[in-house]
Amino acid sequence: MAVIQVIMAFAFVYYAMDWPGQIYIVTVFIGIGLGAQWAIAPSSASELFGLKSFGALYNFIAIGCPAGSLIFSGVIASGIYDYYAEKQSGLQEQYGTEESLTCVGSICYSLTCWIMAGFCMVAAALSLIVVQRTKGVYAQLYG
Repeated sequence: MAVIQVIMAFAFVYYAMDWPGQIYIVTVFIGIGLGAQWAIAPSSASELFGLKSFGALYNFIAIGCPAGSLIFSGVIASGIYDYYAEKQSGLQEQYGTEESLTCVGSICYSLTCWIMAGFCMVAAALSLIVVQRTKGVYAQLYG
């Protein structure tokens, strides 16, 4: 899980760089990362916490996707985009063009990508902490 998070962090950093053609590469890596998370998370939850309350645990895992979308897209990304759009609209008013708030350039999303990469690295660190804490248990079970 930690490896997947690191791969996704590098994909977000690569996307923040705004190089030509990067969207295709980033889409592949983010897709692989999200697919791997959805494949690994249920088995990890059942392995760590047992099957007695697996339904509740799986629902807790599944609620992470819409909750993360709300926080990252609805609050963080939109707030940053609106900030830079308002900043650029001041320039548009100065030159006499009146349009809706739009943001042009990589500045609109690069900070959001860096924030997402940071959260991926925090998730990777937390995954490694879980590995360290469960290493002894797995050594006794399968060692």
